[in-house]
Amino acid sequence: MEWSPAAWVEDARAYLTEVRAEFNKITWPSREEYVGGTIGVLVVVAIVSLVLGVSDFVFNWMVRWVLP
Repeated sequence: MEWSPAAWVEDARAYLTEVRAEFNKITWPSREEYVGGTIGVLVVVAIVSLVLGVSDFVFNWMVRWVLP
């Protein structure tokens, strides 16, 4: 297969047409869904941060107790 600028342009045009067709199939979440999802993510991040912070504090205290 030989490369030609015309074939490249046609391939790019076909690709972008397919991308647009797939993009139109996307079902976007409602405002309530993405606000709820964002709040859920923030709650999970807060819980994980709290657990990691407490465990870090405990391990730090244990190491200082074992190695004075």
